[in-house]
Amino acid sequence: MKLKFGTVEENVVTREEFPLEKAKEVLKDEVIAVLGYGVQGPGQALNLKDNGFNVIVGQRKNSKTWDKAVEDGWVPGETLFELEEACEKGTVIQFLLSDAGQIALWPTVKKHLTPGKALYFSHGFGITYKEKTGIVPPEDVDVILIAPKGSGTSLRRMFVEGRGLNSSYAIYQDATGKAKDRVVALGIGVGSGYLFETDFYREVTSDLTGERGTLMGAIQGIFAAQYEVLRANGHTPSEAFNETVEELTQSLMPLVAENGMDWMYANCSTTAQRGALDWWKPFRDATKPVFEELYKSVKDGKEANKSIESNSKSDYRVKLEGELKELRESEMWQAGAVVRQLRPENN
Repeated sequence: MKLKFGTVEENVVTREEFPLEKAKEVLKDEVIAVLGYGVQGPGQALNLKDNGFNVIVGQRKNSKTWDKAVEDGWVPGETLFELEEACEKGTVIQFLLSDAGQIALWPTVKKHLTPGKALYFSHGFGITYKEKTGIVPPEDVDVILIAPKGSGTSLRRMFVEGRGLNSSYAIYQDATGKAKDRVVALGIGVGSGYLFETDFYREVTSDLTGERGTLMGAIQGIFAAQYEVLRANGHTPSEAFNETVEELTQSLMPLVAENGMDWMYANCSTTAQRGALDWWKPFRDATKPVFEELYKSVKDGKEANKSIESNSKSDYRVKLEGELKELRESEMWQAGAVVRQLRPENN
């Protein structure tokens, strides 16, 4: 169906128009091979299995993620296989390894993409930057995308709660004439609340911008800036954390999620309303040049190059842990750990 988002009309698919039973009928003869059991793999694989689809998992043996898959109920030799064997068995290959992992495994995957199969992504990176990744699918397979708008952990949690995480969908290549039905059925199968249409390029450019921007990078930067200003002016760590992070995540963002920013403003004090209305535009104007610089870096391929270069290094995980440790051991997030312990539900 077509729905207006503001003044722009977009294509969306809802569970009402494409129910689970229809999705199962579309995929009744398919073997869905989920490659990778790291970030997106567990949530998508488990949701598909619980929804009644024929799912197998491909993962490297003798790895922590293999052991996690076994703990989650996947059975070696029955529903859990080495990556290449899963590629061979699957008719829909969900390529859910990291971007660097996809580059490394691509020759193996390509070998098993026989005519009529579907190659499924949850990120447009590998295809959009094919000159850098080398991922060029054969012309006789469907190439499709379902990109849940959140982490695999959130996808699974919301599914278990009877809710759904919205996802985008895209078709890069329709070799069989069935790509639209296949991709929508898979989107419903993994537990999407609704699906909105995109393409691989728009998915990856918006996703890379969002991750580096308001979803992760910018919000940490804003948190840190306000926390440091409060601390420099004599406020205690607990007070600075509560006024910077805790009130936002525990009280205000749930109101925004429920009914929008204006509704959250309307449910705050008149003093808070006046301050927010006076200050949101100066913050927009101050940060917009940074977002424009970020988007240009994404569009020019610089962010992709950085990701490929750093994530492909053998010591990437060691360096990553060092950077995460810096965050974890900062005063702000040390204060946060104590604040979380003091929440009533944790006592």
